[in-house]
Order: sequence, then C-alpha cells, then structure tokens
Amino acid sequence: MENKITRKHTREVQIGNRTIGGNQPILIQSMTNTRTEDVKGTIAQIQKLTAAGCEIIRCAVPTMEAAEALAEIKKGITIPLVADIHFDYRLAIAAMEHEADKIRINPGNIGDKERIQAVIDVAKERNIPIRVGVNSGSLEKELVEKYGGVTAEGIVESALDKVHIIEDMGYDNLVISIKSSDVMMCVRAHTLIADETDYPLHVGITESGTVTSGNIKSAMGLGMILSQGIGDTIRVSLTGDPLEEIKSAKIILRTLGIREGGIEVVSCPTCGRTQIDLIGLANQVEDMVSDIPLNLKVAVMGCVVNGPGEAKEADIGIAGGIGEGLLIKHGEIYKKVKEEELLSALRYELLHWSE
Repeated sequence: MENKITRKHTREVQIGNRTIGGNQPILIQSMTNTRTEDVKGTIAQIQKLTAAGCEIIRCAVPTMEAAEALAEIKKGITIPLVADIHFDYRLAIAAMEHEADKIRINPGNIGDKERIQAVIDVAKERNIPIRVGVNSGSLEKELVEKYGGVTAEGIVESALDKVHIIEDMGYDNLVISIKSSDVMMCVRAHTLIADETDYPLHVGITESGTVTSGNIKSAMGLGMILSQGIGDTIRVSLTGDPLEEIKSAKIILRTLGIREGGIEVVSCPTCGRTQIDLIGLANQVEDMVSDIPLNLKVAVMGCVVNGPGEAKEADIGIAGGIGEGLLIKHGEIYKKVKEEELLSALRYELLHWSE
C-alpha cells in the first residue's frame, strides 16, 4: 500500500488475553454505559460490542458493588476488562482483586502517596497494568498557571509527572492516556508525548459529542494522531450507543490503511438522476455486510446510467433504477435483478464470493 504509516515503537503491555504496543495491531476499545452492578445487562452489552469488533472493554467502577461485579462479568465475556476508577483507591484495589485485567486511574485524584502505593502494591503482585489517564479538564492549577492556560505542554507534563510517581514506587507496567476535547490540542499533546516516552498510548478525543459531531471530531483528531504512527489502542468517544463507537473506529483504521478486513461500503451522493431511496439502501447495505468477514469494497450507486463506471474501483456493487437494478463486478454489469431483490442478490454474491 502506498504511503503506509510507520508506527512509533512502544513497549508491549499484556492486558488479559491481548497485547498492545510493539508490533501488535492497534486495538479498538469502548466503554459500557450500563450500570456495572447490573451483571446480566453489562455482559449482554459487552457481547454485542465484541461481536461488532470491540477488543478491549472498560466499565465504570463507582461503587464497591460494581468492583465486586467484575468477577462475574468476566465469566461471560471473552475480551479484556478494564476498570475505570476515580477518587477512591479502595475501588482500584477491589477491582484488581475481582479480576480486572487493567485499571484506569489518575494518580492525581486517587489520594496521597500511601494510597497510591497501596494500589501499586496490588498491581505489582498481580502484574496488572495501569492506564494513567489525564484529561485537559482536570489539569492541575499550577500547570495551568505555569503555561498560561490549559495547553498541550501542560497535559504532557501532568501525565509524565503521574508516570514518574508510579515509576518511583517501583512499577512500570503502564499505558498512558492523554485526552482533550480540543482536537488540535489533543493532536499536539500526542505528538509531544510520543517523543518523551515509549509507553503504549491509548488515543481518543474526549467528550467529542454526539454521533454526528463526535464522529467528525474523532476522525479528524485520530486521523492526525494515527497518521504520525502514534497510538496503540483507540476509543471513539460518542454520546450515543457504544456500538457506534466500534463502527467508527473500524472505519477510521481502515481508511488510514492501518487495518484490513471487513467490508468497506462506498456510495455516491444523491442527485437529480437518483430514482431510488439511495440513502436507505446504502444504510441497509452497511448493516447487512457488518457480519460478513471479507476484505472487499462494495459500491452502492443511485442510477443505472453512471453506476457501472463509478463503481469501477469496487469489487462488487449495485446500482438501482425504477423497477430494476444492476449487480456490478469490477466495473462490469454482471446481472440484472428486480429493484426489490437488489439487497438479497448482493448478500448472496458476498456469501458465495470465494466459491
């Protein structure tokens, strides 16, 4: 592939049954929005996310009941489980004791050094990695004053300070996460920290927004960061169904040429020649191909006049007209079908692609 991205080398970190860093693939993360105490509901959501392509899952642990639920949740899932901890060091310890594969903490809000040390001691004993997370919204007052506001430099200094605290306590099984809702600040912070450390980086644009605005901000920010070879695991943070985060992450990685696999759907914009419900058809195709494990490009075109030519770069495509449609393979008309049979005809061809 032309202009293939060369990734920056980071150390490997084992998270449950997966590894990030080094030459490992960039893994896709999401976070449950169920109550973690609801074991059955949380397992059901994680299983759906796993089927969609989620490779690491994080759960909020705001209570001791939630921490204790992790052990039961682990029994019903197949991907690594990360416990998200704020403020209470006892919850971090309990999460590790109940089989969390990794914990996410900000040492700045977990308590004094004795409490941080207590967390580190359990992590070291169980060899559980710690994700050190720093957000621009929680930047320390002294760093805000030092840099004249919230800046990328301040975020990086804050994160490395937290890392050094843990290193000084004799532990270095770490992953770093630095996030901001300001896309350009987030990009600069990652560029800076990648030159300062070889710990794996979890990348995302925090509080990015709804499915529409959040996708655009995440695609821009993650695209700029990942294109520099920075990042070992990602999350697209959206206000909405976590399944949308997985879809978006897969598209971002595939668009950058970082990941292969999965069907890419391309479709033409609507125009005055469009004689079918192209928007509805394209969405139906995208949903329909989500469970088909082929590395193909599928084109969805709105008219039979220009469809075959515009679908030339796709492996297979469909073009619709009034009452009829075309199946197109490698830019050539392969078969005519009734309009209402387009979707089923396409799925049949994909399911029998390798025959």
